[in-house]
Amino acid sequence: MSQPTGAPDPDSEYKLLIGGDWVAGGDGTYPIINPATEQVVGYAPNASVADAEAAADAAAAAFPSWSRTSPDERAALLERAATLLDQRYHEFVPLVQAETGATLRVTKQMQVPMAAVRLRRYAKGIDPELQIPVEPSIMPSTALAPGGIIGGLARRVPVGVVVCITSYNFPLTNMAGKVGPALAMGNTVIIKPAPQDPLGVIKLAEVFADAGFPPGVVNFVVSEGPAPAEALVASPKVDMISFTGSTAVGQRIGAVAGGGMKRLLLELGGKGACIVFDDADLRAAVTGITSVWAFHSGQICTAPTRVLAQRGIYDQLVDGLKSAATRLKIGDPLDKETVVGPVITGAHRERVEGYIASGRDEGGTIVTGGDRGGMDTGFYVAPTLIADCKPGMTVVQEEIFGPVIVVLPFDDTDEAVALANSTDFGLYDYVYSKDSAKAFAVAQQLRTGNVGINTVQRNHEMPFGGFKKSGIGRDGGRFGFHAYSELQSIVWPG
Repeated sequence: MSQPTGAPDPDSEYKLLIGGDWVAGGDGTYPIINPATEQVVGYAPNASVADAEAAADAAAAAFPSWSRTSPDERAALLERAATLLDQRYHEFVPLVQAETGATLRVTKQMQVPMAAVRLRRYAKGIDPELQIPVEPSIMPSTALAPGGIIGGLARRVPVGVVVCITSYNFPLTNMAGKVGPALAMGNTVIIKPAPQDPLGVIKLAEVFADAGFPPGVVNFVVSEGPAPAEALVASPKVDMISFTGSTAVGQRIGAVAGGGMKRLLLELGGKGACIVFDDADLRAAVTGITSVWAFHSGQICTAPTRVLAQRGIYDQLVDGLKSAATRLKIGDPLDKETVVGPVITGAHRERVEGYIASGRDEGGTIVTGGDRGGMDTGFYVAPTLIADCKPGMTVVQEEIFGPVIVVLPFDDTDEAVALANSTDFGLYDYVYSKDSAKAFAVAQQLRTGNVGINTVQRNHEMPFGGFKKSGIGRDGGRFGFHAYSELQSIVWPG
C-alpha cells in the first residue's frame, strides 16, 4: 500500500506522562498495528500498576492548586492547546490514520481537527454554568433555627481527579471531548486511551504539556492489559471515571467504582434503530443508513445498524441499500477513492464475522457482503446487509460495531416502537417520515437518549448519553461542564 507523506516512524519513542515527567512504561512496550497493512506503526509504553498509582498520586497532589485557578486562566490554556493541535495537524494526521485504519477523509475531517474544535469549545462559555441563583425562601421558625428570609446560591465545583478512558474508534476526538470540560471545570485528569491506538493521544498529552498546564494536572498512562486501568478505577485518589466503550466494561467499572462512591459518566454500547415509514424519503433514508458502512466501517456506537422498514417499502429499501453497498469502494485507506477501510484488529474482524455467521444460521439472508471484500491483507469486512431478520436474533439484539446492517419489517407505528425499544440498548435511534408530526410523536416514545428525525447529523451542543445499558450521565456542549462538576449549595440569612 502507498504511504502518506510524513508516515510515522515505527522507531519513534513514546512515553507516559506522570506528574510533569515523561517516563518509560514500567512493563516495557507493546506494538501498535496498522489495521490496513498489518505492519507496526510504533511501540506504545506499557504502564504498570505502579505507574497508574503514581499518576493518581500526581493528579491528586495537583488538584488543590489547579482547582483554585480562575476559569479564565484554564480557558486560556485550553485555547493554547487547541492552537498547538491545529499547528501540528500534518504531524497528527498520518499517525492517527495509520493506527486507526481510518480513511484519509475520515482522518482529515473527523479524527484530528475535531479534537481541537472540542478543546476550543470548552475554552469558552463556562462562566454562566458556575453559579446558579436561587430565589430566597421565607422559612418559619423551628426547633432547628429562627425563621427569616434565607438566601442561597448553587455553585458548580470540580469533582477532583478524573480518569478519562476512551474507545479505539475516535481516540483523539473522544479524549478531547472528555479532557476539555474536565480541565475547564478545574479537575485534574489521567488520560487512559484504548490500547489499540494510543499513539496520537500520547501526542495530545504532549500538546497539553507544551501549552503550559502545570505538572500533574494532565497525566497519561496506557497499557496493553487491563490491570492499570482497574487500579485507577479502584484508587482512593480518583474521584470520577469518564468512560466510553463497551457495556460489559462499563458494568465492570460501575461495580468497582461503586464501592468508593465515585462519580461516573459512562457512554456505552448502542444498537441504533432506524424506523423507516412508508411515506419516508427513501433516498434520504438509504443515504443515512449507508453511513454504517461509509463512516469508519461501522465502528461507531450511534450508527443506525438496526433498520425497521414498514412493509410497503421494505423491498425497495433493501434493494436501495444493496445498490448503495456496490458503490462503496473497499481498500487502501490512503486511496482518496476508498470509502470502507478495515476494522481495528484481526480479533475484532473475527468477532464481526462471527455475528454475520450467526445471522445466516438464525435465518437471515445475506443480501450483500459477508466476506472480506477481496482484501488479503488488513482486517477488512465488506459492507454487509442481512435481511429477513427476526426480533430475537443475535444480530438484532447485540452490538456488532462493524459494517453490518440488519433489516426487519413492521406493519404499524405501535409495532415499530415496540421493536425499537426491544433491545438492552438505548443510545441513538432514527425516524424517517415526511410527516414531521408523526415522526416527532414516535421519537417521544423511543427509550433512547437521542433521536434523529430524517437525518443522521449530530448537534454537538445537545446532551449526549444513553438509556438502559447504553450508559449513565450526559455530556456535550454546556452539559459537558455539568458532567464534570459537583453542585454545592450555600445559604445565608437575608
